[in-house]
Amino acid sequence: MGKGLSLWFACSSILLLTVASMLISTNIWLSLLLGVLCILNIGWGFILKARIRRKSEQTS
Repeated sequence: MGKGLSLWFACSSILLLTVASMLISTNIWLSLLLGVLCILNIGWGFILKARIRRKSEQTS
């Protein structure tokens, strides 16, 4: 995975968790939704990384 794509997943996850932490005191359901979205975002990053690595190993 390239540096730009890694940076995107890291920053988007931090942003989602930051907004979720701010919403805990006002709207718990939206906060939980953002927490789940963050976990899915991190998982998607790992899946994409594995696919890219597998594809590069097949071509080598």
